[in-house]
Amino acid sequence: MTGFGRGTVAGENFNISVELKSVNNRFLDINLRLAQELQPMEAELKRQISSRLSRGRIDVFLNYEQTSEINYELNRPLISGYLAALKEMKEEFTLSGEPDLNFVARLPNVLQTKKDDLSADFIEGIRKAFALALDELEKMRQLEGESLKRELIMRHAEIETRVPRIESETISVSEEIRERLTKRIYEFLAKTEAQIEIDQARMAQEVAFLADRSDISEELARLKSHLEQFSAILEDEKDVGKRLDFLTQELNREANTILSKTNNLTVKENSLAIKSEIEKIREQVQNIE
Repeated sequence: MTGFGRGTVAGENFNISVELKSVNNRFLDINLRLAQELQPMEAELKRQISSRLSRGRIDVFLNYEQTSEINYELNRPLISGYLAALKEMKEEFTLSGEPDLNFVARLPNVLQTKKDDLSADFIEGIRKAFALALDELEKMRQLEGESLKRELIMRHAEIETRVPRIESETISVSEEIRERLTKRIYEFLAKTEAQIEIDQARMAQEVAFLADRSDISEELARLKSHLEQFSAILEDEKDVGKRLDFLTQELNREANTILSKTNNLTVKENSLAIKSEIEKIREQVQNIE
């Protein structure tokens, strides 16, 4: 689901701004990049987000400034490694020259803020800014969720209106099969000179066999059951999306089976309409939490 949230916190020596942008995704994908000094907080902040959101791609933008004096310290292992590599290069390839201070100072991560410069108030401010941004994001996603719910209810109702139309045609399936089978037999006999009397008992057996193969009562029963479950889940508040996604697949399975079992035009027309509604539902439920 889509949404946007912003949280800002101001302290005595810092200002923090957090922006969260959410777009549709079947799974939770958090895109969070932190400055070097905030890397230890990455896992905690991701847990804070995942504890409240379960789907969507979440882009995180964290900006802050500390108004107090910031002290830096040397990344001695990094500098030593660079200098050792330069010395080895110089000796191996017989090069001249010495490392320059400006060159070393421009190396990535050579200077680091001291960890003790991240005060407890500053860290707590980041947590609070994230919580405020999540609150705002959830409000926007909730409004979108209510809109999606209304659309799903409409699609669900359209499917329900189609089911009785299919059920009403199941009564005439046997008669349609008998007429179609009889017509084919007489068409075949008309092309030959043989005089064959149709065995009505055998005809009845074949009609019963084909009618049984074309019976869609079980599929209709499951379809109605899935629709009832779908309606009930829409009223829940947690883990709705994945359950609706599963039921949508099951609804589509039953509609496909009904289509494959009969040539009745009314049944096919309504089954295709149901499949169309299911496809529209599928596109939406993948974005719901």
